[in-house]
Amino acid sequence: MRIMIIKRHNYLPAAIFLVLFTLVATTVRAQITGHIVDAKTGDPIPKASAIYRGNQTSVVSDEEGRFTIERHAGWKLTVSSIGYVPQVINITRNTPDNLVIKLKSDSKQIEEVTVKKHRASRYSRKDNPAVELMKKVIAARKKTDLRSHDFYQYNDYQKIMLGLNDLKIDDLDSGVFAKRKWLLNHMEVCPYNEKLILPLSVDETVAQKIYRRDPHAEKTIIKGQNATGINDMFQTGDILNAVLKDVFTDIDIYQDNIRLFQKRFTSPIGNDAIQFYRYYITDTLFVGNDQCIRLDFTPNNQQDFGFRGQLYVLADSSYQVKRCELTIPHNSDVNWVENMQCLQEYTKLASGEWVLTVDDMFVELMAVKFFSKFIVVRTTRRSDFAFEEIPNALLRGHRAVMKDAYAEMQGDDFWNQYRQVELTQSESSIGGLMEHLQEMKGFKYILFGLKALIENFVETGSKEHPSKVDIGPVNTIISQNFYDKVRFRASAQTTANLHPHLFLKGYVARGIKSKQNYYSGEVTYTFNRPGYLPREFPKQAITFQSMRDVALPSDKFIQTDKDNMFTSFKVTEIDKMFLYNRQALSFDFEQEWGFKLYAEAKTERVSPIGNIDFKPLNLQPAPLDPQPSAINPQSTSLDHIRYTEATIGIRYAPGETFINTKQHRWPLNLDAPVFRLQHTMGFDGFLGGQYKYNFTEGEIYKRVWLPMSWGKIDARLKFGAQWNQVPYPLLIMPVANLGYILEDQTFNLINNMEFLNDRYASLMVDWDLNGKIFNRIPLLHRLKWREWLGVKVLWGALTDKNNPYLAQNMNSSVLMEFPEGCNIMDKKRPYVEMSFGIHNIFKLVHVEYVRRLSYRSLPTANKQGLRFLIRTMF
Repeated sequence: MRIMIIKRHNYLPAAIFLVLFTLVATTVRAQITGHIVDAKTGDPIPKASAIYRGNQTSVVSDEEGRFTIERHAGWKLTVSSIGYVPQVINITRNTPDNLVIKLKSDSKQIEEVTVKKHRASRYSRKDNPAVELMKKVIAARKKTDLRSHDFYQYNDYQKIMLGLNDLKIDDLDSGVFAKRKWLLNHMEVCPYNEKLILPLSVDETVAQKIYRRDPHAEKTIIKGQNATGINDMFQTGDILNAVLKDVFTDIDIYQDNIRLFQKRFTSPIGNDAIQFYRYYITDTLFVGNDQCIRLDFTPNNQQDFGFRGQLYVLADSSYQVKRCELTIPHNSDVNWVENMQCLQEYTKLASGEWVLTVDDMFVELMAVKFFSKFIVVRTTRRSDFAFEEIPNALLRGHRAVMKDAYAEMQGDDFWNQYRQVELTQSESSIGGLMEHLQEMKGFKYILFGLKALIENFVETGSKEHPSKVDIGPVNTIISQNFYDKVRFRASAQTTANLHPHLFLKGYVARGIKSKQNYYSGEVTYTFNRPGYLPREFPKQAITFQSMRDVALPSDKFIQTDKDNMFTSFKVTEIDKMFLYNRQALSFDFEQEWGFKLYAEAKTERVSPIGNIDFKPLNLQPAPLDPQPSAINPQSTSLDHIRYTEATIGIRYAPGETFINTKQHRWPLNLDAPVFRLQHTMGFDGFLGGQYKYNFTEGEIYKRVWLPMSWGKIDARLKFGAQWNQVPYPLLIMPVANLGYILEDQTFNLINNMEFLNDRYASLMVDWDLNGKIFNRIPLLHRLKWREWLGVKVLWGALTDKNNPYLAQNMNSSVLMEFPEGCNIMDKKRPYVEMSFGIHNIFKLVHVEYVRRLSYRSLPTANKQGLRFLIRTMF
């Protein structure tokens, strides 16, 4: 960090002179002069054009090939003349005031003929000079990778713009544009594709990136952040910015696999690149002042997740990449992306290191042809590189990302210093565009409907008075179950606009057939200050809940709301439910670096509903039939049981980030590993609790991305043990999904309480092949379907102390008769189900065929079935 100290003396005239000098110097530097010459002869080129494409600023060189044009940092200056190859110059604050631009004769037609002739022959890696060169580039990358230094730091400026794309001139005189001519003032021609666009949101971030090799530490310190646009209209608008940054993230070609669109692309200089790509040497030319060899590359299979593009490698023994241009093939398997281009430029520092200074990307998105198209432009500039030792104070702690307390309140002076790419006129006026939109007649009703559809909640506030209470979730207003038949529910929650730390949430419901009233109420106090709702990451809060409601035993495993109208329909007949009356006090303390400590104290009264009873063994008048399916008709039942318990647990997911919705908090992606361990103790005689028990459970999750575009594998291992003798509601039930809609982390063909265990381990492995096989099948590859394979295994055991069918337990006051349809697993025989799925059908639909491989002879066994899911992904 460089600090300039100005001491104050009585030198007012000198201070005024300094200000004037700075102003004049800035004015002079605001122009660029150039001299355009023939690269071979050095002769001046008259009447050549220099243009900022898309910004309506251009000049023509004089008879001596000279020109003067305004300086605009971050814009691209294209210099061209008939008969010459155009040259594009990225204007930065470090671009010299005087440029000598050497244009090469246009031999494009000859080069095209040569390239086509070369590529017509069968591609071979053997004795291929391009492949030999790339081997040297790949071998040399470790020397030029910044991570080879003991320390480094730099400033990173990033701007992400989202806008409507490819607006037609003919459309401006009709429809919504004809009546609202003010929209024209917010449109502009995009310099990347020369199409008319309407920017809708802009997010700017200035961050300091710091790194230490040993012991390894990397941190991002956000110094400034500024976002405006359509996301301001939604209370969950931070989702848009978070998703844009995650989907259109920085590209690092020095990694073997490049993360983009939440997928993994093989790097053109990665370890597997030689096998994945085809390389061609197409030219030797100057990039700036450096002579480079141009290599074109393309994937062996155009539908694999790979790039097409050009590498410009220094024509010396360093084999340094000077420039990289990336795009994706037109028939790539990536969804929604109509066009993508990325430009990276590397600069040599005075100390000799080569560093990435320019990283620009624009993506044209299209869902369907009759919908509007979108464009995302990400502009990244890196500067102020340093390799000195970094103070330990900056690297202390586990948090990978830290934000300055004033990051979102930085003023014009800060942005004038760090904004390395000027905002366009349309980007600067997005705030005015949003004001105009909200003043449009009927717009508030459109926005109201969109919020209800997207956020699943209805706000009660306005622009002037932000919502203090949200009504919803909307999709739980009406649902069904076997006990209530039709069920109506009204729900609401308060927001931070009512109180910054105290939050209320709850619902009331009515079952039509049962004529029962239900309720749930929560009071949460947060120790930190969330932006809108208490669940926002990192959550640090204490919550008290009281509820009375019916639910399936398996509902506790489902991530969606149990009253979701779409998941309330089941694939099998349901006749067993519980009525819960619960009071719970919970505590959550999360850290931004991924560690979570949680605890809960709960007392719960449970009553059986339907074809299920609580029948203690000691109250039965006669010995039980040893068969698990036998039910004694003369047995005595309890109308309820009560247990009181306390749980404490830890969870660690390094690098995990979230997006917040009004109903849930979802991980932004599932790349972070997860480790969880918890223990629950039951107390007999405390707050009415009837049972003493100890239950331990753990979980490990890991995602592995396979090389060469073979997709990803998600593996999740869970294990647990109930150490004491307990009634069957406290035994371990399988994580069963009884609906037609797929749910993550659940078994699809296990029935409600089909197996009861006090020891278990489950392994769930899913392999998303990303179309690797389908893409190689004639005709089928045109559908762009993607394969999905899965296997789910449950190992379970019931120890003798919890087996109600053993004579030694017939007088137990704790154990109960198992309900009809419950079974005991053979500890040497696990339950296994496998699935084969096809997703990306119409780019939306995921279908899985699921088949049970064991315990198929059970009377209630679901042997196979189809499950569905709407899954959108790139």
